[in-house]
Parts: sequence; structure tokens; C-alpha cells
Amino acid sequence: MKKRRWLAAAAVCLLLSGCGWLDGRYVSVTDHQTQLANEPGEVPSAANYGQLVVALENIVASGAESAAINVSDYPEDMVERGANSAAKHVMTYDPIAAYAVEDIVCELGTNLGQPALAVSVRYYHNKTEIQRIRTVKDTAEAETVIAQALEGFEAGIVLLVEDYQERDYTQMVLDYALENPQIVMETPQITEAVYGKDVSRVVELAFTYQNSRDSLRRMLSQVKPVFDSAALYVSGDDADRQKFSQLYAFLMERFDYKLETSITPAYSLLRHGVGDSRAFASVYAAMCRSAGLDCQVVTGTHGGEPWSWNIVMDNGVYYHVDLLRSMEEGGFREFLDREMGEYVWDYSAYPACVGYSSSVPTHETAPETETGSTTEETAEKN
Repeated sequence: MKKRRWLAAAAVCLLLSGCGWLDGRYVSVTDHQTQLANEPGEVPSAANYGQLVVALENIVASGAESAAINVSDYPEDMVERGANSAAKHVMTYDPIAAYAVEDIVCELGTNLGQPALAVSVRYYHNKTEIQRIRTVKDTAEAETVIAQALEGFEAGIVLLVEDYQERDYTQMVLDYALENPQIVMETPQITEAVYGKDVSRVVELAFTYQNSRDSLRRMLSQVKPVFDSAALYVSGDDADRQKFSQLYAFLMERFDYKLETSITPAYSLLRHGVGDSRAFASVYAAMCRSAGLDCQVVTGTHGGEPWSWNIVMDNGVYYHVDLLRSMEEGGFREFLDREMGEYVWDYSAYPACVGYSSSVPTHETAPETETGSTTEETAEKN
């Protein structure tokens, strides 16, 4: 630390001496690497506060630890105050600076006989880390890149979102993992941070897995053939109800299942016969979607306990499907809202299951019907 401070002080003294910067090039020697902050003839100039902010943002974006800004046209009595204010502004509002910078110090001196600021930047994240920031246009592009990171079992990702909108990125990750158990072998622990206060923001997501990357890749290679087989198990000519029933049989007849929660739901369910209601619902939904069927996962409670099940669209009509309940009742079953007495869920978040093809989007506005619950009964009434 003393060595670094001595080097910084020496650099500032060189600037203030008026001896010039090696033909316009300022070299900062650090404990780890040498960085060229300004190439010859590229020393930026600032004649007002706005230009000073832009110059500091560019220095930070380059990852330079030391640089110069010519301020010969900046009002002399305002330059130091403007520099301090600009440094605070950049560290607060600029997303990259807010993410990467610990401190910015500006000292007034001369460069080749002209008034100039010697800028010293101390970083939380170095130049290499800054260069690894991935730039995306908006939330939709961010979702795509985050999905790729999850599919690659990466330890995290840092995004510069140019058109930032408030979004729960942690929930985005959880939703993707639930909807894609055939890809995401383990849902990571997620740490989320957002930096900056401008239109653009830096979003940092850190993922912590209990299994190694190699282990997760092996799991993926072992469950992929099962999901591929499920897609081939149903016939394209069969009715939707028959396909749902076939996939139910494909999944439920694999093991005498043991109901336990696992951090690797798809792998544990398909390779070892261990899973909870959430694992069954997410894996079944993924198999149905791969077969071109409309199936989603519902999260709620059953008998006061956390529980997950499915809602399927069968011949244009929505039904609840609880695989574990069907297993207890001896075979594939579809249920209407009125038959879900012990279940609680967010009715406004899922389609109403009322027993007929309806444009009514929510449970509250859909009337009850007398449609039966079993596959055979619903077939007769359709």
C-alpha cells in the first residue's frame, strides 16, 4: 500500500513539475501492471462541467488508474470545485464507475505548460473485469444473456443494460430455472446488485452452486436423453388428452418414487426417483412443452403445505393436473377449479379452469360448471 501511494504521489509531482508527460503519454506503474491512460495526442480536454464528466467517464470505462485532462479553457477559479463535483457525480450516476470505482482523485497542475488535472482512480474491479461487462439493450436481451449464463453453469454475470427498467432479476433467474429443468440442473443461490442512477445501469448477478460445474454438466448429459425420449413417446396424431396421459405414464412409471426435496430436481427425479411436487410439476411441464403441449407450473399450497402442480390446455380447455394426486387416485386425472378445495394459489396469475373454452382470463370472473374431473368424464362431456 505504501508503495502504491508513493507511486501515485510521484506521478502527481511529475505532472505538477510542468516537464510534460513523455510526449503526451502518462505511464502509471502499479503493483500488477503498467497502463497507458492517454495515447500521444489523445489527452482529453474539458472546458465546462459536462465535458469534465464525460472525460472522467471515459477514463473509468478504459480502466485506467491514472490519466490527464487538459483544462486550459476551464475557468481557473472553478476547475477544482468542478473536478470534485464531477468525480462524485460519475461515481454515483455512471453505471460502470458505480460498479467498479472506489475513489477518484483530481489534482490541478500543468501538462506541457498548460493547466491540467492529474486524475487518479482506485478500483474495486480492475480493467479486465470492466472489459468483461456484457452490454445489452434492454431487459429482453438481458434475459437471453442470463439464460445463456445459467445454461453454461457460470459463476455469475455482469451486464450493462442500456435501457434499464426496474426488474427483479433474482426472480427472473428463479423463474427460468423452474421453467427449464431440462437445462438448469441446480438453481443457484443468487446475489443481485444494481449500480448507477442513470438511464443505463450495471446489473451484477453472482451464482453460487453446491455442485461443481463438471458435475452439473455430467448431470445434464444424463437427463437429456430422458427428455428427448419423452418428446418421442407421444404421437403427433393423438388428441391432447391422450398425449398428456402418455407423458404422465412415461414419467410416473419410471420409479417407485420417494418424495423428498433435492437441489438437483430433474436429475434426482429422473435418475434416482427422488423428488417433491415442484420437481414433478416442472419436469412434466418441460416434457409437455417439448411435445408441443400447453402446460405451466402452478405454485401454491395444498392442505396448508407448499405445493406445485400443473395447468394444462386440453382441446382448448384449461385443467389442473396434480401428478401426485393422480398417482394416489390410480391414474391420470384433470381437475376443475371447483375440485381444488384444498389448494390455494394466486387465481389472477393463472388461467381459469372452468370446464369450457373461455376467453375469461381469471378465476374470479369465470362461473362454475358441472364438468366432471376424470379423463373419462371430461371426454364424454366434450
